[in-house]
Amino acid sequence: MIDFRGRIALVTGGSRGIGRATAIALGRAGANVAINFLTQEDAANEVALEIKNIGCNASIFQGDVSQSLEVDRMVAEISGKLGPIDILVNNAGQARRLSIDEVTEDDWEQTMSINLKSVFLVTRAVLPHMRAQKWGRIVNVSSGASMTGGSVGIHYSASKGGVDALSRAYASRLVKEGVTVNIVSPSLIDTDMIPDKLVAQNIPMGRLGLPQECADAIVQAASNGFMTGQTIFLNGGRYFG
Repeated sequence: MIDFRGRIALVTGGSRGIGRATAIALGRAGANVAINFLTQEDAANEVALEIKNIGCNASIFQGDVSQSLEVDRMVAEISGKLGPIDILVNNAGQARRLSIDEVTEDDWEQTMSINLKSVFLVTRAVLPHMRAQKWGRIVNVSSGASMTGGSVGIHYSASKGGVDALSRAYASRLVKEGVTVNIVSPSLIDTDMIPDKLVAQNIPMGRLGLPQECADAIVQAASNGFMTGQTIFLNGGRYFG
């Protein structure tokens, strides 16, 4: 049994999809959960209510995690209400489908800001507490597109490749300080980012992955104190890492 009682967990982009499932899974493991959202306040409140019904504490926190001032404000609010953050799941991201010729400089910068820069900003904000207490768990949600090129676009694949590299860079530098950093890399998960469910025919397992299956892997990664700098692939057998 994974027991995160007494731990404070932050899930960015926690109002829907993989983030929602992860926030609930962390709540079931006993963590007090901070649910970050950008615009979907009602959905975030639904997640918090479900966690509270389990018997754990959860609160929602609005903030654009691609903006440093918003991140610092949000982390301060979480620390004031729940306590300093022990477990961080960098899940927030966007996946706007564009062909090679459609990707503009603005598309590139926005995707890098939301998918990659946010990981740096939120990690930077929570690390002082983790390093001071010699304990911290960071799990970054990447994508199989960083390995295969994917179908969303070059901007998306590059941003997720950056998440992979940044995660390993943190892991190598924090390994002696009690802070682990790992990657969960899902492909073709049944969320609103996959509007065409027929893509399941391209998966050897014959179905899309479930957000709960991603959440289970994220919680497992956060619970393992000896694993760091590693990638957990969730792709139904499409390829092997």
